[in-house]
Amino acid sequence: MKAISLVPGTTNISLDEVAEPIITRPDEIKMQVIRVGICGTDREEASGGRADPPAGKEELIIGHEMFGQVIEVGAGISSVKKGDYGVFTVRRGCGKCKACTNNRSDMCFTGDYTERGIKAADGFQSQFVVDTEEYFIPVPEEIKELGVLTEPMSVASKAIDEAMIVQGARFKDFENPSEWFKGKKALVAGIGAIGILAAFALRLRGAEVYGMDIVDRTTLRPQVLEQIGGKYVDGREVQVTDLDDYLGDMDFVFEAVGYAELQIELIDALGVNGIYVATGIPAGNRPITLDGADLMRQLVLKNQIVLGSVNASIDHYKMAVQDIHTCHKIWPEAISRIITERVPYTDFDKALHHHSVDEIKVVVEWT
Repeated sequence: MKAISLVPGTTNISLDEVAEPIITRPDEIKMQVIRVGICGTDREEASGGRADPPAGKEELIIGHEMFGQVIEVGAGISSVKKGDYGVFTVRRGCGKCKACTNNRSDMCFTGDYTERGIKAADGFQSQFVVDTEEYFIPVPEEIKELGVLTEPMSVASKAIDEAMIVQGARFKDFENPSEWFKGKKALVAGIGAIGILAAFALRLRGAEVYGMDIVDRTTLRPQVLEQIGGKYVDGREVQVTDLDDYLGDMDFVFEAVGYAELQIELIDALGVNGIYVATGIPAGNRPITLDGADLMRQLVLKNQIVLGSVNASIDHYKMAVQDIHTCHKIWPEAISRIITERVPYTDFDKALHHHSVDEIKVVVEWT
């Protein structure tokens, strides 16, 4: 079969002929890959950045944002059948820590997990993939055109869910934990794919959403944000440290930029009892200067929380599918606009190295 492979640590990436995977266990599922999303991690890998091949191999099949259709199931599987649509999750636990042995590899304590298409396990940029039933997430046929958004939405779902759990625990005496976001002011910094999907999820939960980026408001991302009732803030027109004066204090900040200085500055926008979740991973090691005393005074005196969030659990994948399904019912046109380009697998280089100002999510088509 065909697969897109790279030699980690180099820019050597190619479309190769590799062995087609087969079912060897009763709990395995074989899927025909329909499409795979491209994100910053894929582009970092393609430029020679972080990536690890499987043990004993020199090359890594990339791709982790997959969507496909079941073509075969193992003898021990009864809940999934040929023809079903779905995705496989990305991370596989270390098998040693409490988190991983309880199906929460996203919270692995050891760091010895693997990630398909990223760390020591082949990914999904290929015609066929096989994995076990525990990592399969069904996707309803009515949203099959959007199923490829499940993985990035799961990242947003986890961050939002954990913020709601934390706030629900803190304010259980006087607020309904399951409705904490209702009526709250939320800032999404960076409205690329994960940020804009977070905006959708927050709007579903009743939040007043502000999205900040550095693109013209006439471009696609601000248009989609406003289409679902969000408000756009051009970061070139308003200093981050002035956001609280411009918009008022935020109850929630969702960071999806991955630029260290901005990540620190965004804390200034947080209000009393607010919570900030960072999902961006900054590159490089450039030092920054900050007023540490002022920052810590604010965090302490205003009862604020800063939380990091990465990857997602099985439950968050399921939550992501439900959110995409609900968004498709409420804002069918807006959610469909997130997939901005569909590239055949033979043109994978275009998907990895070329993107426009209106790009939100580019996908590689395999069928």
